[in-house]
Amino acid sequence: MSTEALTLNNVTVDLGRQRILDDIHLDVSPGSFTCLLGPSGCGKTTLLRAIAGFTPLSRGEIRLGRRALTHLPPEKRETAMVFQSYALWPHMSVEENLGYPLKLRGVTRTERRRKVAEMLARLELSGFEERAVTKLSGGQRQRIALGRALIIDPPLLLLDEPLSNLDAAIRRSLRSELRRLQKSLGITTIMVTHDQEEALQMADQIVLMRAGHVVQVSTPQTLYQQPADLGAARFLGVDNTVTRTPQDPMGESGAVTFGFRTRDAHLDAPPCPQALIRKGRVTECVYTGDGYHVLIDTHDAELFATSATPVAPGTFAALQVPESALIPFGPDDRHLPPLDRHEDIA
Repeated sequence: MSTEALTLNNVTVDLGRQRILDDIHLDVSPGSFTCLLGPSGCGKTTLLRAIAGFTPLSRGEIRLGRRALTHLPPEKRETAMVFQSYALWPHMSVEENLGYPLKLRGVTRTERRRKVAEMLARLELSGFEERAVTKLSGGQRQRIALGRALIIDPPLLLLDEPLSNLDAAIRRSLRSELRRLQKSLGITTIMVTHDQEEALQMADQIVLMRAGHVVQVSTPQTLYQQPADLGAARFLGVDNTVTRTPQDPMGESGAVTFGFRTRDAHLDAPPCPQALIRKGRVTECVYTGDGYHVLIDTHDAELFATSATPVAPGTFAALQVPESALIPFGPDDRHLPPLDRHEDIA
């Protein structure tokens, strides 16, 4: 399987008078898995379609290895794209669906059958050659769609929310299967998703987008622990924010605001000297399966915390968040990087 690096410089897309993508710069390493992540309408699918050649650029350049793709039509870019809807031909068998791209390229029937058998083995679907695609499960259809894209040995694989139509259990299973296949082939892959968990689990690199701009490009761990700004933090599950007081940790950091996730705020934790503490009245307590989520009114803010046991509404309680779980932001709502580490915010 061939693989190439992808480079985007100043990629801009206008639709009428509306700017959809604005000055996108991105480097994707050969053989890596990159996720375009963001809320609906942020421009991630438009960016994927621009790379594929389905959406023309208003300005900018796209290069795959040494080749300039910017002005090439989709069929000349030699990339492969898997759509959310599978786009399989219902009147064809599994073998015919997988072999069709090879047939278009003039590959002989004998060679097509050999390549189809190899691909089905990779997809763990050996023996499905004669099966009608209408008789396949959703997960099997998605694997066939992926195989049809990969069978032409493309240098770049583009995935447009390929798992979003599947139920949760199958989606979790296919994440690991897709990642395993991508690693084994070593193909440069870019996937659009709005699912943060999916991106964090699968990607080498995540591109967080908002309103047509790239907000942050980083590894999953850095993105989760050091989001670029307060908006990125909230998108990534930081559901509590408080104004810093003199009694709080990180006095030397210049933090004005702290963000933290509910799972890191506890009502029943042993006292810790380096922790943020807020006190208030419990207004809600909801069972979540592995414990309880508690809403506390501190007068300054409503904050969520966890508890191992139920807490009656009206109870006076104190939540505690360890310093290591606090995400500091400055007066401009930008993340304040650790003093001894470089932050890879775009």
